[in-house]
Amino acid sequence: MKKKKIIVLGFMGGMPIAGVIWQHIHYIVGLQRLGHEVYYVEDTSNYPYDPVAFNISDDYSYAASTLGRLAKEHGFEGRWAYCARYKEPFESAGMSFDDLKQLYRDADCALNICGSHDMNDELRSIRHLIYVESDPGVEQIKIDLGKSETIDYLKAHRHLFSFGENIGTPAFAVPTHGFNWLPTRQPVVTDLWCPTSEAPAPAGEALFTTICNWSTSGKKDIVWRESNYLWSKSLEFLRFVEAPKRSGEAFEMATDIKREEERSLFEKNDWRLVLPHELSVDWNGYRDYITTSRGEFTCAKDQYIRLNTGWFSDRTACYLAAGRPVITQETGFTAHYGGKEGLLSFSNMEEIVDHVASIRSDYKRHSDAALEIAREVFEAEKVLKSLLDRAGV
Repeated sequence: MKKKKIIVLGFMGGMPIAGVIWQHIHYIVGLQRLGHEVYYVEDTSNYPYDPVAFNISDDYSYAASTLGRLAKEHGFEGRWAYCARYKEPFESAGMSFDDLKQLYRDADCALNICGSHDMNDELRSIRHLIYVESDPGVEQIKIDLGKSETIDYLKAHRHLFSFGENIGTPAFAVPTHGFNWLPTRQPVVTDLWCPTSEAPAPAGEALFTTICNWSTSGKKDIVWRESNYLWSKSLEFLRFVEAPKRSGEAFEMATDIKREEERSLFEKNDWRLVLPHELSVDWNGYRDYITTSRGEFTCAKDQYIRLNTGWFSDRTACYLAAGRPVITQETGFTAHYGGKEGLLSFSNMEEIVDHVASIRSDYKRHSDAALEIAREVFEAEKVLKSLLDRAGV
């Protein structure tokens, strides 16, 4: 593959929490390992979030500091920019605004990760702008509802990719109206999670864990054909709150449940609840939390499940890359991979109980299978080469 100049457009400075950071780092490092000249850019009109101070403001110093540290850790020093379009005039950190505009003109392509960037004249000058959707369902419904803002935004991209691998197939009910959605997956640089040929055994006291925002419903909820599809997994966790007690294995969740009655319900069913704040600001501590877990038990968002999107979690792919078996809710992804050893899906309580027992009976077999799935299905160089090839870059 000929070396290309590629921009990753993201939001890990404006939203510098560990899960978001790792999602973007895998794109940057994976593209670098393919031999490309990779730049990371945030060109934003949105105020950044400071997870230490728990506030949003026009001060982007924390965002710039975070990007500088990440660039040094992962080899893109001198090739990053944070452009604050909410300032008058625009201000930038890393690359100057003039250098950034030149980069847009020179780049072979740019990946708009999660559709994080609003359109502006400079972004439109990029010759090959690629949309990468991590949350399938909402945009497709907006198209079906005739939302012109969404339609115009998506048409500004040359190619559309989605983690929803069932989109555009008979398994996905929402019409695509001529938009060509290409399937992709979260790339993971597996040796950042398991640097050896096989995953080490977890400590004896290790638990099945997960990390999540508790109640996000309301942010991207959407009504389609008289049914409300929720962008939240909290109700799914409540459906399966008895899973640890029923399976005889304590689970741990790093999340912030505000309502005391809900916290009490989880604790009565053998859940251990820990606050996620320290994990949010320490991306390497986030990785340590995953690699020292026994595995992951998690639920999916209502939208992904009921729409049968085929979506898969970027965080869950990190558990697999650490050689940690996963039990996760079915979204239709097993039509493409997983569902057996190492990566087990469930739709009811009985399946959860069976999966926990299977992992308990032969942990090493499931651990080895988890790592193999990560390397075969999610390895960054494979995923990103496929994306670039199909985009014709």
